[in-house]
Amino acid sequence: MYKGVRQKKPKASVRKTVVERSGKLDVGEYELQLFDSRYMLKGEEGEKKCKGWLRPSCIPITIILVLIVLVVLLPLIGQDEAKSAEVITLGNYDAQFKNCSSPCVITLVESIPENLTFAEGKPTHTTVFEGWSQLIGLAERSIDIAAFYSTLKGQDIQPDDPDPSSWQGDKIFSDLMKAGTERGIRIRIAQSEPTGSTPDFDTKELEVKGAAKVRSLDFKKMLGAGVLHTKMFLIDKKHFYVGSANMDWRSLTQVKELGLVVYNCSCLAQDIYKIFEVYWKLGVPNPYIPPEWPADLQTSINKDNPVQIVMNNSQVLTYISSSPPPLCPKGRTTDLDAILDTINRANTFVYIAVMDYFPTSLYMEKQHYWPAIDSALRRVTVIKKLQVRILGSYWNHTRPAMFSFLRSLNALNSDTFDIEVKLFVVPTYTEAQAKIPFSRVNHNKYMVTDNSALIGTSNWSEDYFVNTGGVSIVLRNSKSNSTDAGNPVRDQVEEVFRRDWSSKYAHPLAEFNDIT
Repeated sequence: MYKGVRQKKPKASVRKTVVERSGKLDVGEYELQLFDSRYMLKGEEGEKKCKGWLRPSCIPITIILVLIVLVVLLPLIGQDEAKSAEVITLGNYDAQFKNCSSPCVITLVESIPENLTFAEGKPTHTTVFEGWSQLIGLAERSIDIAAFYSTLKGQDIQPDDPDPSSWQGDKIFSDLMKAGTERGIRIRIAQSEPTGSTPDFDTKELEVKGAAKVRSLDFKKMLGAGVLHTKMFLIDKKHFYVGSANMDWRSLTQVKELGLVVYNCSCLAQDIYKIFEVYWKLGVPNPYIPPEWPADLQTSINKDNPVQIVMNNSQVLTYISSSPPPLCPKGRTTDLDAILDTINRANTFVYIAVMDYFPTSLYMEKQHYWPAIDSALRRVTVIKKLQVRILGSYWNHTRPAMFSFLRSLNALNSDTFDIEVKLFVVPTYTEAQAKIPFSRVNHNKYMVTDNSALIGTSNWSEDYFVNTGGVSIVLRNSKSNSTDAGNPVRDQVEEVFRRDWSSKYAHPLAEFNDIT
């Protein structure tokens, strides 16, 4: 039995004009030129037949010809322009990726809970707090935030006696307030519909004081269930953050989190901006999900057509996925497809760190089996003989049913098949820490393989992929274009996983055999 922790009870530029691109429009222009030469120039033939436009005998002919132009040619022009617009949005690589040639800077960020330490020499990274602070400070025009909920201030969770470690969340809230009220930054926040357990204390105050505009998304009204579970900062359509950390002070000092901050990367930032705009359009009293999203929200950056970007002096193939499918405009890869594609592309290993792992639904009215990811992992274990490692989380709120599914996977481990499951436990060291609700947990949501890394915002159960809002960023290895290339992000994510897997906080599944 595991006894190692005290547990509480529970717009794009176009290189060719429309005329140059469209054959039909060229014909139309040619016919109009013929019309001009025949009927608008005062040549000899014109003088013989009709010396002026105002002669009574010419007026009916003129009217008829004008009507022919309006009825026949203009619709053709309209069709061609519409087709060209679609090409610009979806098919023109230069237009879609015009900002992708400049190098980007990408930083892996982590929140390590208080008193959690690793062996000397193990990798460390910029904190989520530092990443968020830098992003807010860099803002010159706009800050767009997508959040599950907002409890950045210590008093939001512990009104009478806030924990001292909440100062980082207080600072982020103060920075946002100053950005919106003193620095002239336009702040928009798209959040999930507030509830008792996911309140809007901070966003309400920001809105009341004129620092931000806030919209709430009611997934129950739109899809029958679900929430906005995305955690994203977007700055000036140029810099952004994606990761597991909520807008909650506990996510900065009491919960283990992992994410990415990307700087000077307009190409990707403008693509993720489209995801935010979907949220913003739906954050109204009577939301409507269209059968097809507008062309300006569609993308051509996806798993089949990732964009190649120089990040930290290394070539990376990357794209951004989203969920659920109804919120994915044309061209957007869904989060589930991104996960399955990343698993299937692996050649050597698949390492996963996720708080909840369930091949079922969790929050729907009727729970049912959902084997999409589970089957993919079994397939690559058995058929491709890959090494598979799953690092789940154990804390006060872990559902006992998860152990059955993890044991089923772990049972495959043998001399023939290399698959193993462990659970990461964040210990509670002090009485003060024990009093902080919903904390002390490994909240990571990522996967790394021998050739890719996926950083997401979703736990792994059906709900998060069919009716819950989330995003992921996928980075695939490409060839380095420099002899001084920095440590590629994929390599860094693998190092984090190996650090955690080999740490004293990662416990074999057998230690939890008494939990059923």
